[in-house]
Amino acid sequence: MIVQTAIEAKLRDALDPVHLEVINESDRHSVPAGSESHFRLRVVASAFSGQRLVERHRAVNRLLAAEIAGGVHALALETLTPEEWEARGGAGRESPPCLGGDGSAR
Repeated sequence: MIVQTAIEAKLRDALDPVHLEVINESDRHSVPAGSESHFRLRVVASAFSGQRLVERHRAVNRLLAAEIAGGVHALALETLTPEEWEARGGAGRESPPCLGGDGSAR
C-alpha cells in the first residue's frame, strides 16, 4: 500500500479534494499478487473548476509523475468539480474487465 498511500497524500495536499477514492485495481490484471500497478482515481475538487478534462488529467499526471515512472502502469481518471459530482449523484464509474494479453476477461 506504499504507492496507494503516496498517491492519496499527493492528491490531498495539492488539490484539497472534497471526495477522493484511490482504488487499486491491480488484482483485476495479469500482475503478481500485491501489485500496485493499476489504479482508478476519483478526484472531486474545486481546483478543477474552469479546466477542460485534458487539463485536469494532465494536472493529475504531473502530480503523480514519480509514481508513473516508478511502476504505475495504468491510471483510470475521473476528475470532477463538486458541482459535476453532485449532478452525477455522487456515483463513480466502474472499470471494465481486463482482457489481458489473450483477450479473456479477468
